[in-house]
Amino acid sequence: MATKAADWWRGAVIYQVYPRSFQDTNSDGLGDLKGITRRLSHIADLGVDAIWLSPFFKSPMADMGYDVSDYCDVDPIFGTLDDFDEMMVTAHSLGIKVIIDQVISHTSDQHPWFIESRLSRTDPKADWYVWADPKPDGTAPNNWLSIFGGPGWEWDGVRRQYYQHNFLTSQPDLNFHNEDVQDAVLKTVKFWLDRGVDGFRLDTVNYYFCDKQLRDNPPHEPGVSDGGLDAPDTNPYGMQNHLYDKTRPENLDFLRRLRALLDRYEGRATVGEVGDGARSLKTVAAYTTGGDKLHMCYTFDLLGPDFTAAHIRNCVESFQKTVVDGWVCWAFSNHDVKRHVSRFAKTEEECPVIAKLAISVLAALRGSICLYQGEELGLAEAELAFEDLRDPYGIRFWPAFKGRDGCRTPMPWEAGKAHAGFTSAEKSWLPVPYEQAALSADTQIADTNSVLTHYRRTLDFRKRYPALVDGDMEFIDTNQDLLAFTRGKDGEKLLFVFNLTREAAEFRLPAGMILGKPVDMPGTGGSIGRESIQLEALSAFCGRI
Repeated sequence: MATKAADWWRGAVIYQVYPRSFQDTNSDGLGDLKGITRRLSHIADLGVDAIWLSPFFKSPMADMGYDVSDYCDVDPIFGTLDDFDEMMVTAHSLGIKVIIDQVISHTSDQHPWFIESRLSRTDPKADWYVWADPKPDGTAPNNWLSIFGGPGWEWDGVRRQYYQHNFLTSQPDLNFHNEDVQDAVLKTVKFWLDRGVDGFRLDTVNYYFCDKQLRDNPPHEPGVSDGGLDAPDTNPYGMQNHLYDKTRPENLDFLRRLRALLDRYEGRATVGEVGDGARSLKTVAAYTTGGDKLHMCYTFDLLGPDFTAAHIRNCVESFQKTVVDGWVCWAFSNHDVKRHVSRFAKTEEECPVIAKLAISVLAALRGSICLYQGEELGLAEAELAFEDLRDPYGIRFWPAFKGRDGCRTPMPWEAGKAHAGFTSAEKSWLPVPYEQAALSADTQIADTNSVLTHYRRTLDFRKRYPALVDGDMEFIDTNQDLLAFTRGKDGEKLLFVFNLTREAAEFRLPAGMILGKPVDMPGTGGSIGRESIQLEALSAFCGRI
């Protein structure tokens, strides 16, 4: 049985750092590892358990580091391996564990493996990527599409074959049917385990294998989308039912191999990104149950526009029903989606209210939670001009979709400085909007009513109540559009009621429920009667039962 120390990830709060936008220390306009080390105290003061670092590996940066050319080294724009080690030491001294991104479904076309693989069809690494002959008329082997637009195949004149790519043409997909590829990938994972990392966030974890027969995908079912980047009304990728280019059954055996490697080290953990449309929860169940594959996964369920009681309850209950003994990681924002304050708030004035209410909801859910840098400041999505864009996906689909740069703008640290203290360079890689600079961390630290203060207090509250870390959770039917549930552990039971609407509401206590005194959850209130609780618009209540 796992020890409590080994089980640290269960109910953990994980803070995602997007390195190129966190803190620049060498005045080149890009964040770096030394910058992360410099700002770790900010993260520690939030009260999180771990950080997740988006890719910092060597890369041509065609997709901002998600196109890796060397899995075992740091790209010079971020620093060196020594800088990484220094950051690890500082993080661990502050009680923060370190999770790193593993982007192993594909590499950069500049990776030595691909350079060798494309030399000839008889090269030792010829079968390390997904290669296929053209149809007799010269077209691609099948109808698979790229998430980043266009066919999922690229012609290579050297081998006179197509290679598969789920993303950019410069991101060829590895052939996981080849066990030599699996061995090589696991060797790179071991490199970082030996360096002391505490876990891995696995990018596109259900994309590792494709169908060996390369069968065509059928049209997608009406109303079904993988979420995130592939909405059918914007991207043709969402018009297919992706039965054959991802989520293949062979993936389970590889995940078992990965877990067996991690289990050789004490207290390591994995969190997988699953984008699988209506099948996502079944995929999460398959990947996390049994204790021999992933520790936990997240889906895109809460990364959309809905911030309603019905939607959140449906997502959580669906997970509870589908995933019997697995574990989930909930999030409202990350580096791939519009910031949740902008998705949920209807007016600019609502933004800080929504920011506080959202973290209160997230902190009360059963599961681990992931925060994305800047949400603790209440940052909204940045509005950028086309000429400022760096995201290849945003450039490709502009203006129907503005891309992901709006959530990737630099962290605003100090309101009175150029680029809000992110860099001393003349120009930052992405601009820092005035609206975000006004919310800089230094302006919020001493403000007892700020979003940052609310985050700190809420995460501290979560730690003080074991029921919130891994206790039971039961929903309560309500007479209005309210999110109501209990969390319980070791004889303690808490009632949470969230009014996510813009009108005052009344929650009637279930028959037989007797409330004790309200619990000091930050930002909660409500007027308690004998049989009901009155809540204002966009407010919350917490009490002991």
